[in-house]
Amino acid sequence: MTWTWLSSTVAPLQQLIGFLHKESKSSDVTGKQVLMELRDNLNLYKEAYENTGTYDNLIDLLSNEAYRTAIKENFPFKKIKAGKIQKIHIRDERNLRYLGWTTEKLMDKIDEKIQSLKNLKKLNNGSVEKISPKVTLKLSNLYFRMKLMAEFIYEVKR
Repeated sequence: MTWTWLSSTVAPLQQLIGFLHKESKSSDVTGKQVLMELRDNLNLYKEAYENTGTYDNLIDLLSNEAYRTAIKENFPFKKIKAGKIQKIHIRDERNLRYLGWTTEKLMDKIDEKIQSLKNLKKLNNGSVEKISPKVTLKLSNLYFRMKLMAEFIYEVKR
């Protein structure tokens, strides 16, 4: 599988992962779990890129459980970051479509994309290799959404 779409963002990604690690030391258990999941999912992309992982393996390892638990517990996502995404939060041109979105809305779309990828893999006999161009786009969209979420949270904390 090709990871060229990820190559230009791997270096700055380490800083975001480190930031999320520090932020996840919160006393709010649910918020902490959501931040840890975001951190872990971003780290999976980094590791897959550096170790030439497969899309199938990445999809298996991506998690959305903390998000789903937060929804069940009626967690207010504005506790993670209040407000709306503004142009100053966006570092990648492709994320301009998320202007005005809240943490809750973006997290919902991240969850939706993770679930969609897991379902797509199941529907294709446990492998996405035969449909990789479609999956490449889905995985890159998910990655850039998660990266935007981390950058949005990071912006206020700097």
